[in-house]
Amino acid sequence: MKEDSVNNTIKTQWTFNPYNSSREPMVQAIDTDTEDVFFWIGEINKASLVINSNQGLLDRRLAKELAKGLQQVLAKGQRIDTRPQNVVDFEVLWVRESGSEVSRIHIGRSSQDMLTTANMAMLRTALLDLGKALLALNGILLELAIKHKATIVPAYTNGVAAQPTSYGHYLHAFFEGFSRDLDCLQAVYGRINRSPMGAMVLNGTGWPLDREAMAQYLGFRTLAYNCYDATQVYTLEYAVDLASITNSIAIHVGNFIADVMQQYAQPRPWIVLQEGLGNTYISSAMPQKRNPGLLNATRTKATTLLGEGYTAVMRAHNVPPGMADARGIDLVDLVQSAQLVVTLFSHCLQMLQVNETRALEELNLDWTASQEVADILMREYNIPFRIGHHVASDIVSYARMHQIKPLEFPYEAVIRIYTSIVETVNDIGLPAIFPMSEARFKEALNPIEIVQHRAVKGGPQMVEMEYMLQQSQVVLNNKVNWLKAETDILQKAREILQHDFQTVLNVE
Repeated sequence: MKEDSVNNTIKTQWTFNPYNSSREPMVQAIDTDTEDVFFWIGEINKASLVINSNQGLLDRRLAKELAKGLQQVLAKGQRIDTRPQNVVDFEVLWVRESGSEVSRIHIGRSSQDMLTTANMAMLRTALLDLGKALLALNGILLELAIKHKATIVPAYTNGVAAQPTSYGHYLHAFFEGFSRDLDCLQAVYGRINRSPMGAMVLNGTGWPLDREAMAQYLGFRTLAYNCYDATQVYTLEYAVDLASITNSIAIHVGNFIADVMQQYAQPRPWIVLQEGLGNTYISSAMPQKRNPGLLNATRTKATTLLGEGYTAVMRAHNVPPGMADARGIDLVDLVQSAQLVVTLFSHCLQMLQVNETRALEELNLDWTASQEVADILMREYNIPFRIGHHVASDIVSYARMHQIKPLEFPYEAVIRIYTSIVETVNDIGLPAIFPMSEARFKEALNPIEIVQHRAVKGGPQMVEMEYMLQQSQVVLNNKVNWLKAETDILQKAREILQHDFQTVLNVE
C-alpha cells in the first residue's frame, strides 16, 4: 500500500463540462498492481504453499514447482484478459503452468472462505484509504475552524435564520460529525480485519490448516473465529456495517452543502465558491450567472452514494445465510465512492470564501439576536423568561410591521411594549419601568456581543473554542497514528509473506 496515495485503485481527474449536468469525474482504472480478487487469490495461494510446506503437509520440492507455476500465473495476470476474478478460473491457469498437482493446494479450502477473505482484504485497504481521506478532510475543517473562530455568521433552524454563531464553531461541529464517521470506520475495520480462511464452506475442514498462520501472513489482526459466522453470517452483515459509514458521510456532506446553498440563492450571499478553477461555470444564456458547479456535483455524488448504501443494505435484507445477494454488490466500489465524495467535499471547503462584513450585515437585517433580550431580562433583571420572551416577540412583530432593523429600533417603542405587557400580566413582582438601559438594549442586539458572552461549555465563545480546537487536534493526531499503525501492519505482513514464499522457491 502506498502511503502517499489517497487511493491505489483509482485516479481521479476533476473537470467541468457546463453541458454535463452530472459533473462526473473521469476515473481511470489501474490494471497493474491492483489489489483485486486476482491479487488476493495469489496471496492466499502463496500463504497456503508456505504453511503447508512448513507443516510437512506438502513436499518441499513439489511446493517449489507449484510456486514457480504460481509466479508465472501472477506475471501473466498483469494483462486484464489473464486476470480472473474467481478461484476456479485462477486454478485453471495454474494447472496449465504446474499440472494437476496444483489441486493439492485446494484441499481444506473453498471459494467461500477464499473469496470472503479476498473481499475482506480489499475492503480493509479501501477503508484505510477512506480513512486517509477523512483525516485530510478533518484536518481542513480544523484549520478553517481556527481561521474563523471569531467570524460571526447566521445559523439556521427550520429553514430560517435562528441565531448568530461563529463560523469556526459551525465548522468544528462538522469536524465532530466526521470524527464520528472515523470512529465508525475504526470499529468496522476491526470487524473486517478478521481472517475467514480455514472456515472452508461453513463448518471448517478436516485438513489441519493453520488458521492463525494464514491470518498473520495475510495481515489480519485475528480470526473470524466461528466458521459459520465467518462465511455465512458476517458476509451479509458487513454490507450494513459499511453502509453505516458511507450513509453517514453522505448525510454530513449533503447537510453542509444544503446549508451553504440556502444563502447562495441570495443576490449577495456571504459564503461563495472562488470563481473559476473549475469551481464555478457560466451560463450559456445568462451572463450574470456563476453556477456553483463544484458544490452541486459534490452534493449529487453524495446523494448517489446514499442510494448505493441503501441498496447494499436492502440486498442483505430478508435472505437466509448462504445466499450471495449482499455479496453481489461491489462493496469496495461503495467505499471508494465514499472516498471520492470526501475528496470532492474537501476541495469544496478549500474553495469557499466567507465575506465577514456581509454575514454581519445579514445578521443585522433580521432579529436573530432577539432571544438575548429575553435572556438578559431574566439573567440580569429577574424577569421570568416567558415574560421576557413575550416582550422580545412583540418587539420583533412591531419591527417587521414597520420595517425596522434591529440596531435601528427606537428605545421609546421598547418601553411602550414592555409597559403594555406588564399591565396585561398584572404581576406586582415585575418592574413597572423597563429596567434595561438603552445602551444595554442595543448591546443585547449585537451579534458579536452575543457570541462572545456565551457562558456554557461547548459554546462559540473564544475560551471554549480554544479548548475544543486543542482537544480536536489531539483526537486527529491519535487517529492519524492509528491509521499509520494499521498500514504498517499490512505492509510488514506482505513483506514477511513474500520473504517466506521466496524461501519456498529457493529450496534445493
